[in-house]
Amino acid sequence: IFLGHRSYGIGAAAQTYYGKTLDQLTLGEMATLAGLPKAPSSINPITSAERATSRRNIVLRRMLEEGYISQFEFDQARQEPVISRRHGADIELYAGYFSEYARAWMIEQYGDEALTSGYRVFTTSDSKLQQAAQTAAINNLLSYDQGHGYRGAVKTLWQADATPLPAEEIIKALRQEPNYGALTPAAVTVVGDKQVELINRAGDNITIEWDGMKWARRFIHDARQGPAPKKAADIFTEGEMVYVTSAQDDEDNTIWSLSQVPAANTAFTAISPNDGAVLAMVGGFNYTHSKFNRALQSVRQVGSGIKPFIYAAALDDGMTLATLINDAPISRWDQSMGVAWRPKNSPEVYDGPQRVRVGLAKSKNVMAVRILQRVGLDESINYLTRFGFKRKDLPRAEALALGAGSLTPIEMAQGFAVFANGGYYVEPYFIERVEDANGEVIFQAEPKTICQQNCPEPNIPPVRLPEVEVSAAEGTTPEQQRLFEVAGVEEDLLATEEEAAEEAFSPYAPQVISEQTAFLMREMLESNIWGGGNWRAGTGWNGTGWRGQVLKRRDIGGKTGTTNDSRDTWYTGYGPSIVATSWVGFDDFSRKLGRISRNPNLGDDQRVGGSAGGNIAQPPWVDFMKVALEETPVSEKQIPEDIVRVRIDKDTGLLTRRSDGSTMFEYFLKGTEPEDVVQQSGSIFEVTEEAPSEELF
Repeated sequence: IFLGHRSYGIGAAAQTYYGKTLDQLTLGEMATLAGLPKAPSSINPITSAERATSRRNIVLRRMLEEGYISQFEFDQARQEPVISRRHGADIELYAGYFSEYARAWMIEQYGDEALTSGYRVFTTSDSKLQQAAQTAAINNLLSYDQGHGYRGAVKTLWQADATPLPAEEIIKALRQEPNYGALTPAAVTVVGDKQVELINRAGDNITIEWDGMKWARRFIHDARQGPAPKKAADIFTEGEMVYVTSAQDDEDNTIWSLSQVPAANTAFTAISPNDGAVLAMVGGFNYTHSKFNRALQSVRQVGSGIKPFIYAAALDDGMTLATLINDAPISRWDQSMGVAWRPKNSPEVYDGPQRVRVGLAKSKNVMAVRILQRVGLDESINYLTRFGFKRKDLPRAEALALGAGSLTPIEMAQGFAVFANGGYYVEPYFIERVEDANGEVIFQAEPKTICQQNCPEPNIPPVRLPEVEVSAAEGTTPEQQRLFEVAGVEEDLLATEEEAAEEAFSPYAPQVISEQTAFLMREMLESNIWGGGNWRAGTGWNGTGWRGQVLKRRDIGGKTGTTNDSRDTWYTGYGPSIVATSWVGFDDFSRKLGRISRNPNLGDDQRVGGSAGGNIAQPPWVDFMKVALEETPVSEKQIPEDIVRVRIDKDTGLLTRRSDGSTMFEYFLKGTEPEDVVQQSGSIFEVTEEAPSEELF
C-alpha cells in the first residue's frame, strides 16, 4: 500500500523515512509507520513532524491499551523525537509491471540475496515515456469501458431505507477495498437531484456533480447500453460502495467523478529500434488488480497487424508498391474442411485492381490473401521468422494473412523495429545495469548495435567447423544446440556453427531485410496514416490509421490490427527512434469488444460504433506519441541507394507522361520500376508497348 513519498509497503517506508530495515526500527519509528495509512501524504514524518508525532502517540496509546506494550515502553517511545529525512533513491513514478520484471530478473540472476544486499537496478525505462504510456493506456481503457455503460456498485454497505452505518465503520469497510491507481472506493451518503455526496476511505466528505456521473448509462451487454440517466437517483442509491476518481481544474479545485474497474484490459510497450531498449511497458490496467503482464505474456491473435510482414515478403519476392492486386471477393472450396473459404474485407467493400501501397494502407483482407498465395505459404512463414516471431505461433494456413498468427505486444514492437531501423533485428532488453551497495557495476547490458558501414571486425571465438551444414533441429549436440539458441537461429533454418557463432558473439545487430525493403515498407506504413490522393480534386483517401494525422508529422507510420468479431484490437507504429504497440481486449478470449451507441448526455467528442484497432487501440498510441515526440524535430526522409522515384499512373501503376491528379511519384527498387507507359482517355487505358498478360492476384 502507498505510504507516502513514493514508498509502497512497510519495508519501503522504513527505508524511505529512516534508511533502516524493519528489524532495525525502534518502537517509536514502528508506531510512526503504523500510523501512515490514515493519510500517508500529509502525516508522514518528512512532510509534517508535528502531525506524525500526534498520530504516532495515538498508535502508542492504543498499543498500551490493548496490552501490546508496557507503560515503560510507552513512556520511552513517546519521548523519542520524530526525526526523518528521505533516504535512498527518489522514485519518479510507480510502474508495477516494470518493477516486477526487474525484481524477478534480479532473483533469477542473483538469488534471494538480491532483495537484501542493497543492489541498485537501473532499467531501460524512461520515466517520462513510462508515465505517458501509463496515462495514455489507462485513460483510453477507462474511456472505452465507460462508453459501454455502468455495471453498478461494488457492494452495498447498508440498505437505502436502513439507518446508515457510523462513519468509523464506513471508513473501515472502505479500507478493506484496494485502490487501483487513481480509482479509490467511496460510500454514497446522500443522493440529490444531479449531485451525490460520498465519504472516501480517508474520511473526507466529497461531492460528485452531474458532469462527473452523466456518462453512467446502465450496462446491458457489450453491444448494448441502457438509456442515458436524467438524475443522480438513476445511478446511485444511498449505502452503495463505488469507485471514484479525482482531477484538478484550472483553479486547482478537486473535481470528483464516478468510475469503475474496467472489464476489458490493455497493454502498451515502447522500444528503441536502435538497440531494443524497452522505454515503457504497461502490462495491464493495474498491477494490484492483476499481476499478469499482458505486454510480455499475453499471446493474442494480431489481426491485420501481421500484414506488413507479409507485404515485406512480397517486396523481396519481386512485387513493388505499384503492383496491382485484385481487390475482389475470394471463394475457394476447402476439401479438408468441406466448406468454401470466403475471406472478406472489413468493411465489405471491394475496389477491383489496387496498388500494393493502397492495399496495405487500407488493410484490404483479400489483397493480403492473394499476396500470400503469390509468395507462398511456407516461404512467407520462413520470412516472418526473420523478425523474431516463433514458428509455432504462425499457423500454416492462408488465414495467416488475415492475422491468425498469435504474438505478444513486445513481439509486435520488435518486429516493427526492423522496418523503423533500416532492416536490423534488435532484441528487446529491460535492464541497463546493476550496481552493488558500494556503487560498483556488477552487470552492464551489452545490446547488439546497428552498424551499417565501416564496422570494426568483432572478436569471434574460434569454433570447430563441421564438414557439412547442420540444422538446429536435427543432428546437433547439446552444445551445438545451445549455440544456435544463443544466436537466435530459428529451429529448422540451416546454419553452420561458424555462422551461429558469429551471430551469437557479434556486437552488431543482424540485418534481416534489406535497407531498401525497410524503406519501401515505411512508405506503405506512412500511407496507413496519411492515405493518398488529392482531397481537393475528390481523389483523396485515408488509411485505417488516419487518426495519427493529428500528430502532424510525416515521419511516422503504423498499422492497425483487428481480429474476427473484434476480440483483439492493435496498433503498432513508429516515429524517430521509437516504436510502440498498443493492445486492447478482454482476458476472456471469447468475449467481443462490442459496440457503443451515442450517449445524448455527452457532446460530439465521444466514441461510438463498433470496435477496431483504429478507434480502440490507436488513440493511446497517438496520445503517447504526442509526448514521446514533442521535443523531436521532424526528420527528413532518407532515401537509400538503389531506390528510384518515377511518376506513375495511379490506376495502372505504369509509367505516365501526364502530371495531373491521376498520377503520382512512387518509389521503386532500382530495376523494378515499370518500363511501359500508359496512355489514358477517361477511365480507359492502353499500354503503349505490348506486354505479356498476367493474372491479377
